[in-house]
Amino acid sequence: MEQEPSWREKRREAAIAHGAALENQRAAETAQARALLADFVETMTALGIEPVPLRAPVVGSGASYRTGLTGWYLRRNRSLGVDAECNFYVLGTPASLKARLLGVKVLPSDPPLVVGRGARDGESLPLAELLQNRLTEAETG
Repeated sequence: MEQEPSWREKRREAAIAHGAALENQRAAETAQARALLADFVETMTALGIEPVPLRAPVVGSGASYRTGLTGWYLRRNRSLGVDAECNFYVLGTPASLKARLLGVKVLPSDPPLVVGRGARDGESLPLAELLQNRLTEAETG
C-alpha cells in the first residue's frame, strides 16, 4: 500500500514548485528586458549616437572610476548603463584607492523589467519607460 506523503513532504514539494515558478517568471522577465535593451541599442546605433566610455560613479560622492566599458548611460545620474552587446550594468561602486588608480571591473547584471523595484517611492520606473526617456533625450539634445 502506498503511504500518503507527510505534511512536511507536501510543504517541501510546494516550496520547490513555488521556487521553480518564481525562477521561470524571473527568466521570462529577464528575456523581455533583454529584448527591450536590444531594441534600445539598435535604435541608438541607427540614430548615429555613438557609445561613450562608461564610468562607475562612487556612491555618495561626485567621483567616478574607469570601467573599460563603452555604451550608453540609462539614467541621468549615470548609475545604469548598457553596452553595444546589450549587457546591462549597475555602475555604482564604493570608494576605493585601488579602483581610483586602476579602474573598476563591473560585471553585467540581469536587467529588470522595473528599474529600482523596492526602492523609495518615485525611484522605480518600468525599463521600457526609462529607455524611451533616454531615447527622447538623445534625439532632442
